[in-house]
Amino acid sequence: MDHAPRFLKLVTDAKQNIAELSVADVQAKLARQEKFFLVDVREDSEWEAGRIQGARHLGRGVLERDIEREIPDTNAEIVLYCGGGFRSALAAESLRAMGYTRVSSMDGGWRGWTAAGGPIASLAKKS
Repeated sequence: MDHAPRFLKLVTDAKQNIAELSVADVQAKLARQEKFFLVDVREDSEWEAGRIQGARHLGRGVLERDIEREIPDTNAEIVLYCGGGFRSALAAESLRAMGYTRVSSMDGGWRGWTAAGGPIASLAKKS
């Protein structure tokens, strides 16, 4: 995907302030049955087309508005993912600014997850 330069700078700057996990790191956490919230911040249509098994959806457009209701504990571990790890990096920085202390972004996102053969949940039915 060809991203605009100012968007890429914003993401690069955000990544300086957040924690990132690799796809393999997240797969290992799931295999160890660690307790954390896996949150998909992609658009509704992306979520409906397929998602990581066990993830919950809080789209980037409503994340800041709804996070306190969905995950009120600011010390809960939260791993965010999007399509490739850019939007989730911005979302992680935003949650960090809201006082969430254990937030990370999954580098590589959905594309990295599917390329690694990670388990996915129900894909949308084709009409």
